[in-house]
Amino acid sequence: MGIIRNFIGPKSKYNRSLPFTYIAKVPIIPGDEDEHMTNYYFADTICGLVEYLDEKEIDPEEVQLFGCYHKKEIPIDKKYCLSSDGKWLKRPDICHSLETHYQNTMEEQFKGHVELGECSFDDRDTRGSGPY
Repeated sequence: MGIIRNFIGPKSKYNRSLPFTYIAKVPIIPGDEDEHMTNYYFADTICGLVEYLDEKEIDPEEVQLFGCYHKKEIPIDKKYCLSSDGKWLKRPDICHSLETHYQNTMEEQFKGHVELGECSFDDRDTRGSGPY
């Protein structure tokens, strides 16, 4: 079964109630909103994307986060990915923040994130990539 799973990808990617990937959009020139002058960063998990952005020292102020679903892209309010001093949260703190927000609001872009218990994204690679 491992060979098949490697070929078709993680099972959670086929769950249409979860984003199949996450995107961070960062203007190449700070403050410029031109879509053609934007760097894109990707990861299969929001925690992986945020961790990657932190490693690359990407300023949270410049970033727009999105959950990508089949046929739609939903913005993610990054305040749930930041500490009180404006730094990117790390696991498990980001998991707790996203899980708590989802429990309070039931907003679909926050679904599946679990601090304790079974994470809906456990079968995914957490490595980020970019810029593209």
